[in-house]
Amino acid sequence: MSKFQGIRACVFDAYGTLFDVHGPLRKLAPEVGEKAEEISRLWRQKQLEYTWLRSLMGVHADFWHVTGDALDYALEVHGVAEPGLKDELMALYLKLEAYPEVAAALEAVRSRGKQTVILSNGSPSMLDSAVRHAGLEKLFNFVLSVEDVGIYKPSRRVYRHAMQKLTIHDAPSICFASANTWDAQAAAQFGFQVARVDRFGSIDDRIPGKPAALIKDLSELAGLV
Repeated sequence: MSKFQGIRACVFDAYGTLFDVHGPLRKLAPEVGEKAEEISRLWRQKQLEYTWLRSLMGVHADFWHVTGDALDYALEVHGVAEPGLKDELMALYLKLEAYPEVAAALEAVRSRGKQTVILSNGSPSMLDSAVRHAGLEKLFNFVLSVEDVGIYKPSRRVYRHAMQKLTIHDAPSICFASANTWDAQAAAQFGFQVARVDRFGSIDDRIPGKPAALIKDLSELAGLV
């Protein structure tokens, strides 16, 4: 795996990359029952679909709203109507656990003199809650939300926003890390040097953009930059 060249900053996706989005239903699995894993997968699928559909429709709503709509859909599909369950799951979504290697990986990247930034679909309040819960608030130069541009990834406007905030004018000077195939590929097509985090053995989507590196988790990132 070739080392990236000329990297000045590392930009990270949040959900699925830094934070485990399936934690809430895993925690409540005893209450939800055998459908918990399926509900969690469908919740995540619809959460992403709704961001893309709203972007195409030109009808924006923040990620908290979209996440709630997606959860409503997933619970209804599986016939789960337990009072208070949605509220409990949404509260847990504000306190997602970071993957075990994240803090040390961020510190290693920063020790190499690189800026570290989150660029996420999450709303500012959601990101602030997740970062603080994980104790990562001192490990980022910026935490950037798509709410600043009013459209979701993979719009080029979102990736360009990170460049503008960092005052970096050449896209290849940014390393972008994401565990979401579509996000990693879109960022690569935009021009970033991309490391796709392959936690679960995913294959690339059939869309433009090819990540420069495939890593099993973020502990491998510092060695690339």
